[in-house]
Amino acid sequence: MRLAQAIQFGGWLIIAINLLMALGCIGIFMRMAPAVEEINLRNYRSLEACEVMLDVLAESDGTVDAALQERFRNALSLARANVTEAGEGEAIQRISRNYQAALRRENPARTATLTAIRDLSTHNREAMVKAAAAVRQLGMAGAWGVVFMALLVLLAGLLFKRRLARNLVVPLEEIKTVIAANRAGDLRRRCSGADLPRDVEAVFNEVNELLDRSER
Repeated sequence: MRLAQAIQFGGWLIIAINLLMALGCIGIFMRMAPAVEEINLRNYRSLEACEVMLDVLAESDGTVDAALQERFRNALSLARANVTEAGEGEAIQRISRNYQAALRRENPARTATLTAIRDLSTHNREAMVKAAAAVRQLGMAGAWGVVFMALLVLLAGLLFKRRLARNLVVPLEEIKTVIAANRAGDLRRRCSGADLPRDVEAVFNEVNELLDRSER
């Protein structure tokens, strides 16, 4: 019957929209987590390298200390391997040019190195703030997407309910009323309605024909 097919289609449509909404939410969160983790990890490494370089500069007493130089170079190499933002490369170049003289406590080089480390640290902190803002925007977009999908589900449900009431509930109530009237003695009452689906009209005709036969 076409009516049964329409009801079945409406039910499957609502299920499909809900599945799409669930898959969309999963897709958004799967995109968010790895990207944020990678950005924060790389910038965290650079910030850690900045901290080590600052510690070495603070510990240096102006003499040539191979261990301190090795620690500084390792930290600098770590920062160089984690360049993610514009401006980091230039700051790292300034550190590379001046750090040896800075370890010997030569004031101009020491000031330039400290400024470059501070700039490198600032670039990485700003990158982490931007990453957090991007995540918030993606989360907001996902939330509004879920709201839109929920509205679609609501609309589909309302349309399905209206169609179900018009094509099934109301006709069943009509049949029930006619049968009750017939049992109460009103033998002339018949099923009727306007703009009926073909399936419902066929059922009404069958019920009316049965009532006509019983009256005869």
